[in-house]
Amino acid sequence: MSKFKEVGRPLARVDAKDKVTGRAKYCYDLLPQDHLVAKMVLATIGNGKVLSIDTSEAERVPGVVGVFTCFDPELPKTPFGTAGHPWSCDPGHQDIQDRWILTDRVRQYGDVIAAVVAEDTVAADRAVRAVKVEYEEYPLELTRHEAVDHPEDYPPLHEARPNNIIAHVDNRTEVAGGYDTIEEILEDPSLHHTHVEVTTPRQSQAHIELCLSYAYAEGDRITVVSSTQLPHICRRIVAQALERPWGDIRVIKPYIGGGFGNKQDILYEPLNAWLCEKVGGRCVLLELTREEVFAYTRSRQPKECHLDAAWDDDMNLKARKLEGWSNQGAYAAHGHALMANTANSFRQEYSGVELAHHGIATTFYSNETTAGAMRAYGVPEGNWAAEVLMSDIAHDMGWDGCDFRLKNFMKLGYRDPFWPGPLCCYSRGIEECVAKGKELIGWDEKQKAYKDQTGPIRHGVGVALFSYKTSVAGLSLETSNVRMNLAQDGSVMLQMGATEIGQGADTVFSQMAAETIGIPTEMVHIVSQQDTDVTPYDSGAYASRQSYVAGTACKKVAEELRQEILDYAHFLFPKQQMPYDLRDGVIYDIAGNAVTTIGEVAIQAYYHPTNAKQIQAQDGINVQENTFAMGACFVDLTVDIPMATVTLNNIVEIHDSGTVLNPKTAEQQVHGGIGQSAGMALSEELLTNPKDGSIRNNNLLDYKIPTAMDLPDLTAGFVETYDPTGPYGNKALGECPCIPAAPAIRDAILNATGVKFYDAPMTPQRLFEGFKKEGLI
Repeated sequence: MSKFKEVGRPLARVDAKDKVTGRAKYCYDLLPQDHLVAKMVLATIGNGKVLSIDTSEAERVPGVVGVFTCFDPELPKTPFGTAGHPWSCDPGHQDIQDRWILTDRVRQYGDVIAAVVAEDTVAADRAVRAVKVEYEEYPLELTRHEAVDHPEDYPPLHEARPNNIIAHVDNRTEVAGGYDTIEEILEDPSLHHTHVEVTTPRQSQAHIELCLSYAYAEGDRITVVSSTQLPHICRRIVAQALERPWGDIRVIKPYIGGGFGNKQDILYEPLNAWLCEKVGGRCVLLELTREEVFAYTRSRQPKECHLDAAWDDDMNLKARKLEGWSNQGAYAAHGHALMANTANSFRQEYSGVELAHHGIATTFYSNETTAGAMRAYGVPEGNWAAEVLMSDIAHDMGWDGCDFRLKNFMKLGYRDPFWPGPLCCYSRGIEECVAKGKELIGWDEKQKAYKDQTGPIRHGVGVALFSYKTSVAGLSLETSNVRMNLAQDGSVMLQMGATEIGQGADTVFSQMAAETIGIPTEMVHIVSQQDTDVTPYDSGAYASRQSYVAGTACKKVAEELRQEILDYAHFLFPKQQMPYDLRDGVIYDIAGNAVTTIGEVAIQAYYHPTNAKQIQAQDGINVQENTFAMGACFVDLTVDIPMATVTLNNIVEIHDSGTVLNPKTAEQQVHGGIGQSAGMALSEELLTNPKDGSIRNNNLLDYKIPTAMDLPDLTAGFVETYDPTGPYGNKALGECPCIPAAPAIRDAILNATGVKFYDAPMTPQRLFEGFKKEGLI
C-alpha cells in the first residue's frame, strides 16, 4: 500500500475527457485558416551532388508563392545539429553539427534540396512534381563493409570524418580471479565459452500524429507551433539554424499524438521557419505525409553485435565481451549516444563482482536514412544482445533461465564504472519481479509440460530480464523548472516545462503537486501546452526523466507554495498555535484544530485591503543522482513450424519502478511498450532498397505493426520498492516496457523448438529458414 495519499491513486488521466471527446487541441487544430502550404523537394538519389535545379515550370503553377532551392543566396550557411539534447557551453560536449536547411550534397535518399510554398496543397504538390533536378551520382555506402571497412573506395559523406566513423569507444573493467586480461578468461579451457552474432532492426516509432509544424512572424520574431517533445530545445536549434538570436524564436507545443523519440529530434522546423521568413512572415504549414514520416524522419538505429562469454559450472559468468556497430545513416543526429547506451546496458544488466567486461562500440555514417531516438534509446538492442546470450547459455547447460539470470543480475549498490557521474543501483526488487512473473505465467508447470515436444505444433515459455537507468544525470545536464499559482478558490495552477506527449505525465505531475501541497489532485489544474515565452525551462520528454527530474522540481516548488500558503494563513490568524499543517485543503494548528481552508486563504490573499498578493512559487533543480529501474518479462507462445508462425498466448511483465505514481497510467505504459517490443521481435523492420537507399515499406500496410489481433491479453505487474533518490521513491517507467518482451519471445521460441535465432525481427521467412536449417521442415 502506498505511503502517500495522492501519489499512488489510480486516477483517470487528467486529459482523458478532452482527448476522447475531441476537445483536445493538437497542432493542426490550432492552424490559422489563412495559412500557406509548404512541400519539400526530396532527392531521388542516395549519394551524390545536385548540379542544377530548374524551377521555372514549378513557379508557373497557379497558386505557387515561391520555390526555394539549396542554391538560394540567402540560405543560412551555418550547419546545425538536430538531436534533442541539452545545450553545452563546452564545444567538446555539443552534438555534431552536420545538417543544413537545404543541401546540394545528397547523403541519403530524401535529402531536402528545395521547397515549394503555395496557397494550397494541390498547388504545392503540382509544383514539386514540376521541379527538374540534375545530379552527379556517387556509389552508395549502405553497409558497414562499404562505409567503414573500405571508406577509401568512396567519397566521404562528411569531410570532417573521412573514415565515416562518428565515434569509437573501447572500455574494459578490471580483471579479477588471478587473470591478467579478459582474453585469458575468454580462452581459459577450464571454463565454458560461446560466441554469437546478433542484429536488431531499423524500427519506426509509428506514432499516430504526423510530424508537422507551422510558423508565422510576430514583429521581428518567428513563432513555430510544433508537434515536438522538447519545445525549449526546438527554439534553440531553430535559432541556430537561422543564424538568429535565440530570443527571436518562440515555440509553442500543443497536445501531441505520440512521439516515442522521433520528435526528440528537431526535424523540419528550421526549414519551416526559414520558409516563413522567405514569404514575408506569412503563416506556413509544413506537414509530412505518412510515407515521408516513415522514410525521412528518424528510426531506431540498426545494430550488429558480436558477443563472447565465459562461465563456470556454478552458473557464474566470468567474462563477457561485446563488439557493436551502429548504422547511423547520413547525419549524426543523436550520434554515438545510442550505441553507447546499447553497450552500457549490456554491461550494466549482468555485472557480477568478479565478472570482467570488454565493450567496443562504433557508430558510423552511411547513405541509409538517418536514425535517431526511439523509446528506450538503444537499450532494447543491448538487452536483446544480453538476453540472447543468457538464453543460449541456459539452454545449452540445461539450467533454469530464471535462476541463471538472477545469480548474475546487477546487485544492490552497483555503480557503473564508466558513467561520468553517480549511476547506482539504489533499490532492487528483481527477485520479487521474477517470482511474481513466474507465478502469473505458470513457469514451473509449463517448463515441465513443454519438455521434449515433437510434432509440427509446439508450445514454449520464455523469460528476459532488463535494467534501465533513470534520466541522463551524471552524463548530461538534468534540470527542470516549475511554476505554481494559487487561484482565488484555493485550486492550484501548475505549469511544467516538462511535456505531456501521451504518456500521462500531466496526470502524475498533478498528483505530485497535490501530494506535497496537501490538497486533492482534483484541485490541481495543469497547463498542458508549453510556450517558450512563458513556460519555465525544461529539456523535455525523453530518457524516462520526467517523473524523476521534473518530479523533483515539482515537489520542491510545491513545498515552497505550501509554505507560502501557511505563512499567509498565520498572517490571517496570528493567535493560533504554530506550526500550521495543510491536509485535504484544510489548515490545522499544532493541536489539530481546523483554523481555515485553503480557499479562504486564497480569496483573502487576492483581495485583502492592506496585504493583497498572489501566492505563487517558481523554482528549479539540477538532479545529480541516477538510479536503475528493472524487471522481468515472461511469454507463453505457440509455434506452428510448417507455417513458420508464432502465436502469442500470454505475456506477463513485472516492473520495479520504485513507487508506482498512478497504477492506471502505469499499466497503460506497460501494455503499450509490450506491443512495441513484440513488433521488434516478430515483424517490424524498415527495409532499405540497396539500389538507391530508399525505404521500401514506408506505409502502414507494408510496415507490420502488431494490432489487437496479434497480441494476447497483457498482464502488467509491479513490485514497489522505495528508491531514495526519487522525489516520491519513484524511478523510470516510461521506456522500460518496450525492452524485454522481444528477447523473452525469442527465449520462448527456443524453448518450444530448440532453434536459436539471432536476428530481429524473427519474421516468418527467418523462422522458416531457421527451422529448415535445423531439419524441422
